[in-house]
Amino acid sequence: MDLLEVRELRYFVAVAEELHFGRAAERLHIAQPALSKAVRRVEERLGVQLFARTSRSVALTAAGEALLENGRPALNAVAAAARAARQAEESSPLRLALKPGGDAGLLSVLLGAYADYPKARQVDVMFHPGPERAALVRDGIVDAALLYAPFEDTLGLTTIELHVEGRVAVLPADHPLAASASISRADLEGETFPRWRGQPGQRAHGPEIADVAELVPLVRLGRAVAVLPRSLVTPVPQGAACVPVPDAGPSSIVIGTRPGDRREAVRALMEAARSIGRPPATP
Repeated sequence: MDLLEVRELRYFVAVAEELHFGRAAERLHIAQPALSKAVRRVEERLGVQLFARTSRSVALTAAGEALLENGRPALNAVAAAARAARQAEESSPLRLALKPGGDAGLLSVLLGAYADYPKARQVDVMFHPGPERAALVRDGIVDAALLYAPFEDTLGLTTIELHVEGRVAVLPADHPLAASASISRADLEGETFPRWRGQPGQRAHGPEIADVAELVPLVRLGRAVAVLPRSLVTPVPQGAACVPVPDAGPSSIVIGTRPGDRREAVRALMEAARSIGRPPATP
């Protein structure tokens, strides 16, 4: 443990400047007995007496004078460091993660809406093909992410829905179902589905892939098929066909941030997302 914590130093300086425990306690907005105990703990830990106390007065000892002389600059340095950290955070770019090609054309609209806010910052876009985008937000590595629900885990994040779309089967162009107007999931029984890297609990036994770019060559060769949100395969890759699968259910793109992130720039980004987001359904 440090011999002296910042909070304790602040308590000491208040008493040293007021030379009165009651006034110092009022200034610090704490109870006087708690302040007295805190100062005694500091004296015991340092092994010196900082104040000469009588029933009528409080005076600094030589040790107290020395601590006050060095303590004020130390507190000022801590405050300056905190201000510098806040200023750096307030001026640094926001970091937005998304899957390559996984924005359904929304990215430019979102950034355009955000740029209209008075204190908008630069946004650094980080393309991340794997399934860890939500974890990057939770861990503070990025400030926000565009995520596909329900496929990506948004648990614990604050989210706003931006776009809802159907899912399509991605098939070889010469597949017997490729010319269908629509198909069902049952129509795909017996097909080989890929395993998506980093996603546990998958039942598929096909080749392991990381993203759509790795999927497309396998589809062309007839080695795999997949059911994906339509925007991930728009435009339709050459040599493949995309057929709607209505009973696969809809997919949505959401923007997610850490809950309780009150930074002005993040709030502005979420407000911009809300302004372009999907309107609520009519009851």
